[in-house]
Amino acid sequence: LYSKGVTTREIADLIEKMYGSHYSPAQVSNISKQMIPKVEAYHQRKLSDKFFCVYLDATYIPLRRETFEREAVYIAIGIKPNGHKEVIDYRIAPSENVENWTEMLQDMKSRGLEQ
Repeated sequence: LYSKGVTTREIADLIEKMYGSHYSPAQVSNISKQMIPKVEAYHQRKLSDKFFCVYLDATYIPLRRETFEREAVYIAIGIKPNGHKEVIDYRIAPSENVENWTEMLQDMKSRGLEQ
């Protein structure tokens, strides 16, 4: 949320409403800065090569941006042969379209997803 333009105060308010824990805007900022490298590593990690099924979907969430009020969150969820579910990847883009899906699928393939 932080990297997509939601203010630290708004994030703190959401956390309090959802989980009942209070964080100051400064704490949210510090947590966000620590998480950025972890999120980048997640998007670059090697993927398992086999899934029984892969679900692809997108939903729109409100974000504060200069040109867009809502953006699409693309998500790929895989089910392994043992039934274990895994979020393979996700990304946020201004709108849902075939080019974004193609890029996401090609990226997953380049990181090891084969079947």
